[in-house]
Amino acid sequence: MAVAGLVLGILSALGAFIPFVGFFAWVIGVVGIVLSVLGKKKLIAEGSPTGIATAGLVLSIIGTALAVVGFICAVCTLGVIGAAGL
Repeated sequence: MAVAGLVLGILSALGAFIPFVGFFAWVIGVVGIVLSVLGKKKLIAEGSPTGIATAGLVLSIIGTALAVVGFICAVCTLGVIGAAGL
């Protein structure tokens, strides 16, 4: 689960910068957060290192935040364009 969380974190962080993919990157980031937390709990119970799960959690949070900020910026931009009558 930790590796899946890391992969989804990387995809959400990269997807936040790609037009039209960024609208769905927050979903990938949220799933990455959930998988990273579950993987970290499992690794702690086993006594294994939790570095991959922590990296996945951090990247998922960053990717989700970037995707949400990008979405808000896109909505504001469309609102300004609409208000200007263009």
